[in-house]
Amino acid sequence: MGSKTAIVFGATGLVGNLLIEELINSADYLAIKIFVRQPTGISEPKVEEIIADFSNLAPYSHKITGDDLFICLGTTINKAGSLANMEKIDRDLPVQIAKLAQNNGLKNIAVVSSIGAAETSRNYYLRIKGEMETDILKLNFENTAIVRPSMLLGERKEKRIGEIVGKVVMKTVQPVLIGRLLKYRAIHARDVARAMILMMQNKKGKSIIESDELKKIAKEY
Repeated sequence: MGSKTAIVFGATGLVGNLLIEELINSADYLAIKIFVRQPTGISEPKVEEIIADFSNLAPYSHKITGDDLFICLGTTINKAGSLANMEKIDRDLPVQIAKLAQNNGLKNIAVVSSIGAAETSRNYYLRIKGEMETDILKLNFENTAIVRPSMLLGERKEKRIGEIVGKVVMKTVQPVLIGRLLKYRAIHARDVARAMILMMQNKKGKSIIESDELKKIAKEY
């Protein structure tokens, strides 16, 4: 049994939920701290559930300690309720968490972003993801992995109509996404989770990993 402690934000989302499963089954991790707004019902010896107010993380900052930080936060405009709230969740909150973790001496971080993220993008969602990436990469972790999955496959707890339609379209166009377009192929959320875990092992430096590379890394799991 390993001795590492993982810290997870976004444990109830599609990637985060599968990440928890993989961490529980991983021999490398002795403990998993999950920060959530509401109880998840997870009952595992490895898991410590920390109910936190994400609008004010200062009182919980001393608990953001361990070895590997995984940030899987993300929302939609409908769920967030406003563009301002979406910015807070998708851009500002991951950076705030990363800074608190860095101050506590964490060395490794893996963050879920999105295919096409760029702070110069005209697309609102991709722009705020790009801005988040830029701010995360400015921090001084020994190992920083920004993962950019394409459309995620897997069963969400909540239904997203746009995503359901997108999956149908993706089945049609998937075969023609070759060469440079491979990174736009849909990817299962479990592959993203597994790749994130592998990226925290014996890696140094700052990396941005596109969706097709995530699939390749996950095959080594």
